[in-house]
Parts: sequence; C-alpha cells; structure tokens
Amino acid sequence: MKYLKYLLTALVLLALTFVSIGVFKPAVSYDCEVMVNKPAKEAWAVMSDETRMSEWIKGYKRIELIKGEKNTVGAVSNVYVEENGQEMVMQETITKFQPNEAIGMQFSMDGFMDMNYEMSMEEVDGNTKIKTTSTTTGNGFFAKSMVALMGGSMKAQEDENLGNLKKVIEANTKNYFLEAQLEAVEEVEEAEY
Repeated sequence: MKYLKYLLTALVLLALTFVSIGVFKPAVSYDCEVMVNKPAKEAWAVMSDETRMSEWIKGYKRIELIKGEKNTVGAVSNVYVEENGQEMVMQETITKFQPNEAIGMQFSMDGFMDMNYEMSMEEVDGNTKIKTTSTTTGNGFFAKSMVALMGGSMKAQEDENLGNLKKVIEANTKNYFLEAQLEAVEEVEEAEY
C-alpha cells in the first residue's frame, strides 16, 4: 500500500509539472535565417513554386485552395503533410503578401495548435537573406505543454527546411521570368484574335 501511495504521488507530481510547463510557457517563438546566393526575385519564384515545395518542406504533399484567390491576403488553403506515415492537414490563411519581399500565414492544426509564420526576403549585394519568424501556441493545457516541450524540435525542423530551400534555390536552372513573359505574350495574342 505504501508503494501505491508513492506511485500515485509521483504520478500527480509529474502531471502537475507537465501542465505547469504549458502555463508558464504557453507559446514558443523562434527565428531562423539563411543567406542564398541568388537574387530575391528568383529566390521568391522558387520558394513559391508549388511543384517544388516537397523538395524543401519536410513531409509536404500538396496544397488545396478552399477559399479566396491564390496568393492574396485572406486566401485559405488546406496543406497536407505526412509525418511518421500519417497524413495531416493544416489550414493555412494568408495574412500578408508582398511579392519578392514577405509572406505571412496563420496555420491551424485540428484545434491542437496555431502557428503564426512569416517569411521575409531581403536582397543584399545580389544575394538574398531569407528570414522566418514563427510563434506557435497550443490550444488547451495538454497542447500548450506539448508545444512548449517540442519548441527545440520545431526550430530544428525550420532550420532544416531553410537549408533545403537554400539548396533548391541555388541549384535552380528554371527561368521563371521567361515563362511569365511567354504567358503574357500568349494572352495578348489570344486577345487579338
């Protein structure tokens, strides 16, 4: 009986400690940065290319617009990612959109947690500094504590994603701007007929 009392006391203390972590640290914030050897306009084009997102975002599967107009403030999409063999869906709402400079998004994951995410690009001597800022908050006591404990791994994942983005941008050979010019010419030609 004495051992059961000690075990119950230990379990209660562990539970209180776990919950108090979320009370004292309800949100996790971190910044990540990488310098890319390409101009901002090209870095933005590669980062925005949905066909290449799986090359730099771990677990990324696809994105599906569900409300609004693509690449505009207020647009809402479902983002599908795979983690440990299971597909998860996050709802993304664009909160800021300045082409070649910055994008802000709010992610919501099944009522478990919310994340405010911003990526900015600044051209420096022909190179591009890409910086991300993330703030994640759990919804509820359990989620707040889980988020607080996962803060280091979330930052490590973002560092890895930005490292992958750097590689994808620097290895890019696609001329995004020539394709845009050709599409504009085709639209003009179609309008003339």
